Amino acid sequence: MTTPERKSKSAELRKDILTMLYRCQSGHPGGSLSVLEILMALYYDVMNVRPKEPQWEDRDRLVLSKGHAAPALYAILADLGFFPKEDLAGLRQLASHLQGHPDMHKTPGIDASTGSLGQGASIAGGLAMAAKQKNAGYKIYAVLGDGELQEGIVWEAAMSAAHYRLDNLVFLLDHNGLQIDGSNDKVMALGDVAAKFKAFGFHCSRVDGHDADAIANALRQDSDGRPKFIDCVTKKGKGISFMEGQYGWHGRMINEDEYKSAMNELGGVS
Repeated sequence: MTTPERKSKSAELRKDILTMLYRCQSGHPGGSLSVLEILMALYYDVMNVRPKEPQWEDRDRLVLSKGHAAPALYAILADLGFFPKEDLAGLRQLASHLQGHPDMHKTPGIDASTGSLGQGASIAGGLAMAAKQKNAGYKIYAVLGDGELQEGIVWEAAMSAAHYRLDNLVFLLDHNGLQIDGSNDKVMALGDVAAKFKAFGFHCSRVDGHDADAIANALRQDSDGRPKFIDCVTKKGKGISFMEGQYGWHGRMINEDEYKSAMNELGGVS
Protein backbone atom coordinates (compact mmCIF):
# COMPACT_ATOMS: atom_id res chain seq x y z
CA MET A 1 0.00 0.00 0.00
CA THR A 2 1.03 3.61 -0.55
CA THR A 3 1.08 5.91 2.48
CA PRO A 4 -2.29 7.53 1.55
CA GLU A 5 -3.78 4.06 1.01
CA ARG A 6 -2.58 2.93 4.43
CA LYS A 7 -4.04 6.02 6.06
CA SER A 8 -7.37 5.47 4.35
CA LYS A 9 -7.41 1.76 5.23
CA SER A 10 -6.55 2.35 8.89
CA ALA A 11 -9.37 4.92 9.17
CA GLU A 12 -11.82 2.48 7.54
CA LEU A 13 -10.80 -0.33 9.90
CA ARG A 14 -11.02 1.94 12.95
CA LYS A 15 -14.56 2.82 11.93
CA ASP A 16 -15.39 -0.89 11.74
CA ILE A 17 -13.87 -1.50 15.18
CA LEU A 18 -15.77 1.35 16.83
CA THR A 19 -19.04 0.47 15.10
CA MET A 20 -18.78 -3.12 16.32
CA LEU A 21 -18.11 -2.02 19.88
CA TYR A 22 -20.81 0.66 19.87
CA ARG A 23 -23.45 -1.75 18.57
CA CYS A 24 -22.78 -4.42 21.19
CA GLN A 25 -22.06 -1.95 24.03
CA SER A 26 -19.25 -4.18 25.24
CA GLY A 27 -15.60 -4.88 24.51
CA HIS A 28 -12.22 -3.17 24.55
CA PRO A 29 -11.73 -0.01 22.47
CA GLY A 30 -8.31 1.12 23.71
CA GLY A 31 -6.27 -1.97 22.92
CA SER A 32 -8.16 -2.72 19.71
CA LEU A 33 -7.16 0.69 18.36
CA SER A 34 -3.55 0.51 19.55
CA VAL A 35 -2.85 -2.88 17.94
CA LEU A 36 -4.31 -2.11 14.50
CA GLU A 37 -1.17 -1.17 12.55
CA ILE A 38 0.66 -4.21 13.94
CA LEU A 39 -2.03 -6.47 12.51
CA MET A 40 -2.12 -4.48 9.28
CA ALA A 41 1.62 -4.99 8.75
CA LEU A 42 1.20 -8.71 9.36
CA TYR A 43 -1.84 -9.34 7.16
CA TYR A 44 -1.34 -6.82 4.36
CA ASP A 45 2.45 -7.02 4.02
CA VAL A 46 4.02 -10.14 5.49
CA MET A 47 1.86 -13.14 6.33
CA ASN A 48 1.16 -15.81 3.74
CA VAL A 49 -2.56 -16.65 4.05
CA ARG A 50 -5.46 -17.62 1.80
CA PRO A 51 -8.79 -16.08 2.85
CA LYS A 52 -10.75 -18.60 0.78
CA GLU A 53 -8.77 -21.47 2.34
CA PRO A 54 -8.50 -20.51 6.03
CA GLN A 55 -7.22 -23.98 6.98
CA TRP A 56 -4.55 -24.10 4.26
CA GLU A 57 -1.79 -26.21 5.81
CA ASP A 58 1.14 -24.03 4.69
CA ARG A 59 -0.31 -20.73 5.89
CA ASP A 60 1.48 -18.52 8.40
CA ARG A 61 -0.24 -18.58 11.80
CA LEU A 62 -1.21 -15.69 14.08
CA VAL A 63 -1.82 -15.97 17.81
CA LEU A 64 -3.52 -12.84 19.15
CA SER A 65 -2.41 -13.42 22.72
CA LYS A 66 -4.06 -10.16 23.83
CA GLY A 67 -7.37 -11.68 22.79
CA HIS A 68 -9.49 -8.78 24.05
CA ALA A 69 -8.28 -6.84 20.97
CA ALA A 70 -10.23 -9.26 18.76
CA PRO A 71 -12.31 -6.49 17.08
CA ALA A 72 -9.18 -5.25 15.29
CA LEU A 73 -8.44 -8.74 14.02
CA TYR A 74 -12.05 -9.33 12.98
CA ALA A 75 -12.10 -6.08 11.02
CA ILE A 76 -9.03 -7.15 9.03
CA LEU A 77 -10.21 -10.72 8.47
CA ALA A 78 -13.53 -9.40 7.12
CA ASP A 79 -11.73 -6.88 4.91
CA LEU A 80 -9.61 -9.67 3.43
CA GLY A 81 -12.63 -11.87 2.79
CA PHE A 82 -12.29 -14.61 5.42
CA PHE A 83 -15.97 -13.99 6.17
CA PRO A 84 -18.59 -11.43 5.07
CA LYS A 85 -18.18 -7.93 6.42
CA GLU A 86 -21.83 -7.99 7.45
CA ASP A 87 -20.88 -10.52 10.14
CA LEU A 88 -19.10 -7.77 12.08
CA ALA A 89 -22.52 -6.58 13.29
CA GLY A 90 -22.76 -9.77 15.36
CA LEU A 91 -19.83 -9.09 17.66
CA ARG A 92 -20.54 -10.53 21.13
CA GLN A 93 -24.08 -11.50 20.13
CA LEU A 94 -25.73 -14.88 20.70
CA ALA A 95 -25.40 -17.23 17.71
CA SER A 96 -22.62 -15.09 16.20
CA HIS A 97 -19.25 -16.63 15.36
CA LEU A 98 -17.52 -13.43 16.56
CA GLN A 99 -16.88 -13.98 20.24
CA GLY A 100 -15.49 -11.35 22.59
CA HIS A 101 -12.16 -13.20 22.35
CA PRO A 102 -10.89 -15.23 19.37
CA ASP A 103 -12.31 -18.75 18.99
CA MET A 104 -10.60 -20.98 16.44
CA HIS A 105 -13.57 -23.35 16.39
CA LYS A 106 -16.03 -20.67 15.31
CA THR A 107 -14.31 -17.98 13.26
CA PRO A 108 -12.58 -18.53 9.88
CA GLY A 109 -9.02 -17.23 9.99
CA ILE A 110 -8.47 -17.67 13.74
CA ASP A 111 -5.52 -19.99 14.41
CA ALA A 112 -5.67 -20.10 18.22
CA SER A 113 -8.33 -19.47 20.86
CA THR A 114 -7.00 -16.87 23.29
CA GLY A 115 -8.10 -14.57 26.08
CA SER A 116 -6.37 -15.82 29.21
CA LEU A 117 -3.43 -13.46 29.12
CA GLY A 118 0.06 -14.89 28.81
CA GLN A 119 -0.96 -18.24 27.38
CA GLY A 120 -0.73 -17.12 23.77
CA ALA A 121 3.04 -16.92 24.02
CA SER A 122 3.22 -20.61 24.94
CA ILE A 123 0.65 -21.58 22.30
CA ALA A 124 2.74 -19.81 19.66
CA GLY A 125 5.89 -21.51 20.87
CA GLY A 126 4.21 -24.89 20.63
CA LEU A 127 3.00 -24.16 17.10
CA ALA A 128 6.51 -23.08 16.10
CA MET A 129 8.04 -26.22 17.57
CA ALA A 130 5.49 -28.38 15.74
CA ALA A 131 6.36 -26.64 12.47
CA LYS A 132 10.03 -27.42 13.08
CA GLN A 133 9.22 -31.07 13.73
CA LYS A 134 7.33 -31.23 10.42
CA ASN A 135 10.03 -29.32 8.52
CA ALA A 136 7.28 -26.90 7.53
CA GLY A 137 8.16 -23.50 6.11
CA TYR A 138 5.43 -21.38 7.65
CA LYS A 139 5.97 -18.90 10.49
CA ILE A 140 4.17 -18.22 13.74
CA TYR A 141 3.43 -14.67 14.87
CA ALA A 142 2.18 -13.83 18.36
CA VAL A 143 0.89 -10.38 19.33
CA LEU A 144 1.26 -9.71 23.05
CA GLY A 145 0.04 -6.89 25.26
CA ASP A 146 2.41 -5.13 27.63
CA GLY A 147 0.21 -5.83 30.66
CA GLU A 148 0.41 -9.55 29.99
CA LEU A 149 4.22 -9.47 30.19
CA GLN A 150 3.59 -9.43 33.93
CA GLU A 151 2.56 -13.09 33.56
CA GLY A 152 5.34 -15.56 34.32
CA ILE A 153 4.25 -17.97 31.58
CA VAL A 154 5.42 -15.44 28.96
CA TRP A 155 8.99 -15.71 30.22
CA GLU A 156 8.85 -19.50 30.39
CA ALA A 157 7.76 -19.45 26.74
CA ALA A 158 10.58 -17.04 25.88
CA MET A 159 13.17 -19.26 27.55
CA SER A 160 11.88 -22.30 25.67
CA ALA A 161 11.78 -20.50 22.31
CA ALA A 162 15.37 -19.37 22.64
CA HIS A 163 16.56 -22.78 23.85
CA TYR A 164 15.05 -24.54 20.84
CA ARG A 165 16.16 -21.75 18.46
CA LEU A 166 12.70 -21.21 17.05
CA ASP A 167 13.65 -18.82 14.28
CA ASN A 168 10.16 -19.34 12.82
CA LEU A 169 8.61 -17.57 15.82
CA VAL A 170 8.00 -13.82 16.16
CA PHE A 171 6.64 -12.02 19.23
CA LEU A 172 5.27 -8.52 18.61
CA LEU A 173 4.47 -6.33 21.61
CA ASP A 174 1.62 -3.81 21.55
CA HIS A 175 3.47 -1.52 23.96
CA ASN A 176 0.95 1.20 24.79
CA GLY A 177 2.09 1.59 28.41
CA LEU A 178 -1.38 1.16 29.91
CA GLN A 179 -3.53 -1.66 31.25
CA ILE A 180 -6.91 -1.99 32.91
CA ASP A 181 -5.86 -0.48 36.27
CA GLY A 182 -3.50 2.27 35.06
CA SER A 183 0.01 2.54 33.69
CA ASN A 184 2.35 -0.44 33.51
CA ASP A 185 4.81 1.48 35.66
CA LYS A 186 2.21 1.93 38.40
CA VAL A 187 0.80 -1.61 38.34
CA MET A 188 3.98 -3.63 37.76
CA ALA A 189 6.90 -1.94 36.01
CA LEU A 190 8.26 -3.86 33.03
CA GLY A 191 11.65 -2.19 32.68
CA ASP A 192 13.44 -2.45 29.33
CA VAL A 193 11.47 -5.27 27.71
CA ALA A 194 13.64 -5.40 24.58
CA ALA A 195 16.75 -5.81 26.72
CA LYS A 196 15.03 -8.60 28.65
CA PHE A 197 14.06 -10.52 25.53
CA LYS A 198 17.58 -10.01 24.18
CA ALA A 199 18.95 -11.51 27.38
CA PHE A 200 16.65 -14.49 26.83
CA GLY A 201 18.22 -15.03 23.39
CA PHE A 202 15.86 -13.21 21.01
CA HIS A 203 16.73 -11.01 18.05
CA CYS A 204 15.19 -7.69 19.16
CA SER A 205 14.13 -4.42 17.59
CA ARG A 206 11.99 -1.43 18.59
CA VAL A 207 9.70 0.43 16.16
CA ASP A 208 6.87 2.94 16.00
CA GLY A 209 3.88 0.66 16.46
CA HIS A 210 1.68 2.89 14.30
CA ASP A 211 4.06 2.81 11.32
CA ALA A 212 3.06 -0.32 9.42
CA ASP A 213 5.99 0.06 7.00
CA ALA A 214 8.49 0.12 9.86
CA ILE A 215 6.85 -2.93 11.44
CA ALA A 216 6.90 -4.81 8.14
CA ASN A 217 10.59 -3.99 7.66
CA ALA A 218 11.38 -5.27 11.16
CA LEU A 219 9.43 -8.45 10.43
CA ARG A 220 11.52 -9.06 7.32
CA GLN A 221 14.88 -8.72 9.11
CA ASP A 222 17.01 -11.84 9.36
CA SER A 223 17.05 -13.11 12.96
CA ASP A 224 20.29 -15.11 12.66
CA GLY A 225 18.65 -18.37 13.74
CA ARG A 226 16.91 -16.89 16.79
CA PRO A 227 13.28 -16.17 17.65
CA LYS A 228 12.37 -12.54 17.06
CA PHE A 229 10.92 -9.89 19.37
CA ILE A 230 9.60 -6.56 18.05
CA ASP A 231 8.75 -3.88 20.60
CA CYS A 232 6.01 -1.84 18.91
CA VAL A 233 5.56 1.44 20.78
CA THR A 234 1.90 2.43 20.52
CA LYS A 235 -0.83 4.63 22.02
CA LYS A 236 -3.88 3.13 23.65
CA GLY A 237 -6.97 4.42 21.83
CA LYS A 238 -4.88 5.54 18.84
CA GLY A 239 -6.76 7.66 16.32
CA ILE A 240 -9.46 9.04 18.62
CA SER A 241 -8.40 12.18 20.47
CA PHE A 242 -10.43 11.62 23.63
CA MET A 243 -9.36 7.98 23.90
CA GLU A 244 -5.63 8.30 23.25
CA GLY A 245 -3.45 7.60 26.27
CA GLN A 246 -6.43 7.05 28.60
CA TYR A 247 -6.42 3.76 30.49
CA GLY A 248 -10.11 4.22 31.27
CA TRP A 249 -10.84 3.23 27.67
CA HIS A 250 -9.44 -0.25 28.22
CA GLY A 251 -12.94 -1.72 28.44
CA ARG A 252 -15.39 1.19 28.55
CA MET A 253 -18.64 1.29 26.60
CA ILE A 254 -19.04 3.96 23.91
CA ASN A 255 -22.14 6.16 24.15
CA GLU A 256 -23.91 7.75 21.19
CA ASP A 257 -22.25 11.16 21.42
CA GLU A 258 -18.79 9.60 21.77
CA TYR A 259 -19.44 7.32 18.81
CA LYS A 260 -20.50 10.23 16.60
CA SER A 261 -17.50 12.29 17.68
CA ALA A 262 -15.08 9.42 17.02
CA MET A 263 -16.54 8.71 13.61
CA ASN A 264 -16.29 12.39 12.69
CA GLU A 265 -12.60 12.34 13.58
CA LEU A 266 -12.19 9.40 11.20
CA GLY A 267 -13.94 11.15 8.33
CA GLY A 268 -17.59 10.51 9.09
CA VAL A 269 -19.86 7.47 9.04
CA SER A 270 -19.23 5.44 5.90
